[in-house]
Amino acid sequence: MHIRELLQLAEAAAASDLHLTEGSIPILRIDGQLRPLDNFEVLNKDVIKSMVFSVLSKQQTERFESELELDASFQLVGSLSRVRMNVHKQRGAVEAAFRIISPRSRSLEDLGLPAVVVELAMKQSGLVLITGHAGVGKSTTLAAMIEHINNNKKAVIITIEDPIEYVFTNKKSVIKQREIGTDTKSYTNALRHALRQDPDVIMIGEMRDLETISVALTAAETGHLVISTLHTPDASQTIDRILDVFPTGRQEEVKTQLASCLQGIVCQELLMRSDGKSRALAFEILICTHAVRNVIKTKNSQQLNTLIQTGAEYGMIPMDKSLKNLIDNRVITYNSAVQVARNIEEFAKL
Repeated sequence: MHIRELLQLAEAAAASDLHLTEGSIPILRIDGQLRPLDNFEVLNKDVIKSMVFSVLSKQQTERFESELELDASFQLVGSLSRVRMNVHKQRGAVEAAFRIISPRSRSLEDLGLPAVVVELAMKQSGLVLITGHAGVGKSTTLAAMIEHINNNKKAVIITIEDPIEYVFTNKKSVIKQREIGTDTKSYTNALRHALRQDPDVIMIGEMRDLETISVALTAAETGHLVISTLHTPDASQTIDRILDVFPTGRQEEVKTQLASCLQGIVCQELLMRSDGKSRALAFEILICTHAVRNVIKTKNSQQLNTLIQTGAEYGMIPMDKSLKNLIDNRVITYNSAVQVARNIEEFAKL
């Protein structure tokens, strides 16, 4: 079977991911759970290599053979969906993980995010971060924010992605999508040159390293809206992660820089709904008030939790409160919520 046929089966099963690994039948991830594709034989390394290489260009094949790692994306034939692909080696065998990306970006309202996230998307400048571990919908939220700007504002939007996931059509905005490895060498190169391309909004797929974070902060500080992601579980650890990536001698400077340009942080979790048919989004939201900026300057990030707890008037919400709201509305169960609750004892009291 051709890999595209496998991907069409995965799409029909509403899977988010397809895994091809030596010595196993194809595995799907559906609503966060791994499920084998029934009635398939165990895959050997030659079959997997043939499947994977059939969707790679000559340039991509050469890059993979040189670097032994490859991130890429492509359009799924016969569908509006796109596929994000990671090709890698395991014990000498070529293997791959495929992420199936919905053909349309969902609105912020569809995702269940509150109005304050819409306000963050419409900021004129500063840094907005979407955080959480892998698979909690950070890219979906990023796409929803870009689409909201596209629908409601005349702006030049530059996205820098590895690889491109959602493809946008210009509406009120002009959107330029740049892919690492195809359109530019690296996040850092793309960011530096983006500043000379007259952007109003810069979307960075992921802030991975010191150089990317440093240029992103500079862009946010100089009048651009920068939206990006980090693999951090909550707001306080997000602040710590950004500051700790810099050498000690630069941290005082970066504290001031981050405190001045950060607009907000949205931390996400996905949980199975009570009916077991799909997943619901829970979130923690930090909005940068004067008090929050002072806490960042002193790097007393643990105080952020208190400010989030008491910041409802600014649109802030703690994760545990978001979980409680979902339980009260019978969207999720207590047993699933308690798995991701920040403070289990306090959550039980709620």
